[in-house]
Amino acid sequence: MKRCGHLNREVSRVLARMGHTDCIVIADCGLPVPEGIECIDLSIAMGEPTFVRVLDSVLADFKAERALFATEAKEHNPAVTTRASRLRDEQVQVDFVAHETLKILARQARAVIRTGEATPYANVLLYSGVIFGDSHGARR
Repeated sequence: MKRCGHLNREVSRVLARMGHTDCIVIADCGLPVPEGIECIDLSIAMGEPTFVRVLDSVLADFKAERALFATEAKEHNPAVTTRASRLRDEQVQVDFVAHETLKILARQARAVIRTGEATPYANVLLYSGVIFGDSHGARR
């Protein structure tokens, strides 16, 4: 049995298959999942698990080099904006785009991890970094 990292076998499988610059989406319960993209549904009840809880769990087991959030979160979801700032502090490139653009870009994801989050614009595209080499990919 896996002892550390993300315990959900489907999430672990997707993370293990990620290559440099591949992306995954961590989404609230309302984000439409693009046709043909795998959806790993972790939701158990309205609000559970939260977006931030799932994001933190995934990031404990995944090297992200870039995170893409909806611009609308800046005005409508302070918890998402706060977590985006923490990612920037952790040397992850953080960008914001219109929510409609984020939904289009989600079509390139390997998978969407659906949470039970029920607050607006609690979505992120995470782009895979590398875990070897110099400052480009070394874990801090």
